[in-house]
Amino acid sequence: MPPTSRPLRKLGFLTIGLFDEADPRRGHESTLEIIELGERLGFDSAWLRHRHLQYGISSPVAVLAAASQRTSRIELGTAVIPLGWENPLRLAEDLATVDILSGGRINPGVSVGPPMHYDRVKEALYPDTADVEDFGYERVRRLLDFVRGKPVTDFSGVEGFEVFSDRVQPQSPGLGNRLWYGGGSLRSAQWAGEHGMNFLTSSVVKAEGPEDAVQSPDFAQIQLSHIRAFRAHHPDGENARVSQGLVVIPTDSATPEQRAKYEDYVAKRTPRTTSPQGPARLLFAPDLVGSSAEIAERLHAHAAFREVDEVAFALPFTFEHEDYVQILTDIATRLGPALGWRSGT
Repeated sequence: MPPTSRPLRKLGFLTIGLFDEADPRRGHESTLEIIELGERLGFDSAWLRHRHLQYGISSPVAVLAAASQRTSRIELGTAVIPLGWENPLRLAEDLATVDILSGGRINPGVSVGPPMHYDRVKEALYPDTADVEDFGYERVRRLLDFVRGKPVTDFSGVEGFEVFSDRVQPQSPGLGNRLWYGGGSLRSAQWAGEHGMNFLTSSVVKAEGPEDAVQSPDFAQIQLSHIRAFRAHHPDGENARVSQGLVVIPTDSATPEQRAKYEDYVAKRTPRTTSPQGPARLLFAPDLVGSSAEIAERLHAHAAFREVDEVAFALPFTFEHEDYVQILTDIATRLGPALGWRSGT
């Protein structure tokens, strides 16, 4: 097996936190239990997806606040918060508050772009400003400035019995260095690097780049180009943090029924990986299912994986709690070590 050029240093996982509309508490509790399990298994990080007007976590910052009080070591992230739904000033306050409560363990990941189905939600979301809202990188820059302590007002001091600050409060030292940008394009990778962010690259990229790559797109090579572009524009260069988020499903301790379900899940999603999808030409990475040894071999052959030392493996959307327990246990006890990772617990 060829070695990776970067030993795997941090092992994380990503979950969507699905729930039943008739019993939402059960789904949220399941997510918190999975995060607690992740800490016991030695994972370095747990990440939450973000879903609006769906049956997944709509308020990951609130869930991370709860998780911070039920864990003590594991880092807690979002992958990602779509900033089109957020006021950057208010979000900066929430993130700093939860980071303080967690002891400095929050890793907020964000992205830009108009909210999904914007024409159908804009009257509820921005009834007075829908047509003038800016959903570009400027929204991220504002969040960065607020989290990093730049003034938001020209007023500070005492007014009556109240004391006012010109910066977001609380200020959480180090949080500004733990902000991540979730990007799938060269432009996003470059922007994140230029602004000193960390970079989340997932199982979806845009089929873009050199003409030969566009004509015969290869997911790993495109993802690799994003990672290198990010680091080329980042002040930390080759030491800039990148986390890769592929879907991996080890089956070492799975039951025959679980293996069949996992293989069927992957088979149904494989056709979308053969060519770019939609007007944006999105290219999806194949899901990796099999023994930990088989998955490790495929990852060691993955050009982009060889460039990273952090991962946040994505859990499939629709599985049951016991499936996640089995998958996470196999990742921590078999796949992680096969990739050179060692638990810090």
